[in-house]
Amino acid sequence: MEWIDALILGIVQGLSEYLPISSSGHLEIFRQILGVNLPSDKVLEFDILLHAATVLSTIFVLWPMFARLCRSFFTFRRDADFYYVCKLLLSCIPIGIVGVCFKEYVEDFFGNGLRLVGVCLLITACLLAFAHYTGMREARNSTGMVPATRGRDITWLDAFIIGCSQALAVLPGLSRSGTTIATGIIIGDKRDQVAQFSFLMVIIPILGEALLDLKDMLASPASEDAVSVGAGPMAIGFFASFIVGCCACKWMINLVKKGKLIWFAVYCVAAALLCLLWH
Repeated sequence: MEWIDALILGIVQGLSEYLPISSSGHLEIFRQILGVNLPSDKVLEFDILLHAATVLSTIFVLWPMFARLCRSFFTFRRDADFYYVCKLLLSCIPIGIVGVCFKEYVEDFFGNGLRLVGVCLLITACLLAFAHYTGMREARNSTGMVPATRGRDITWLDAFIIGCSQALAVLPGLSRSGTTIATGIIIGDKRDQVAQFSFLMVIIPILGEALLDLKDMLASPASEDAVSVGAGPMAIGFFASFIVGCCACKWMINLVKKGKLIWFAVYCVAAALLCLLWH
């Protein structure tokens, strides 16, 4: 992989991780456009590295809240922040089961063309549209916008349901942020909470997967003739993903509060049709 390919893919990941348009789907699209051909295991390794970069950008942007949650949880304060972290952990159980039991099956979905990406992008569009019109049925404030604080706080059951939607979003083209945010809105959670919860809940599984992959790579060094991404392109992709992710994270939180998900549904339909026609 050339450094320019890694830079472009890092920028794509930084944007699409937070915007509800599927980062894995768009990485697959741009790999096809750039002509990047890697084995499925190397594709997944590089994608996980880029996801780890955006997870760090989440921590950077939400640092005051993240630090507060860590202090409460690790000192066992048993306050609202402590139980919030417990809900985040509960939401990670479904994706953890998928990662442990079905990792090999998930790997087979990556690097295998755009048909699946197109279908999953259409599903993402349907979820976003349904969430948008569900919100439109709620009471409106004087400005005609759905209040960001309308709805309930995230419950234990809500956290688990959102976690299940995250587990389904391992498919390329099914947006993780779009699926989890739409699910939270559909079941009645507050908009100003569901975006932050969605971004925070991915920290544990992504960093955990990144550490496991790092351990495997160190334990089994690649042979000289093995296909690899290269340290330089990986570093470029990582930093590009982190920097762009910081900007996209702030932007997306504001967009969710304003209830403007429908435009991403329209985009996902257009991208899906492009994938299906390209295929």
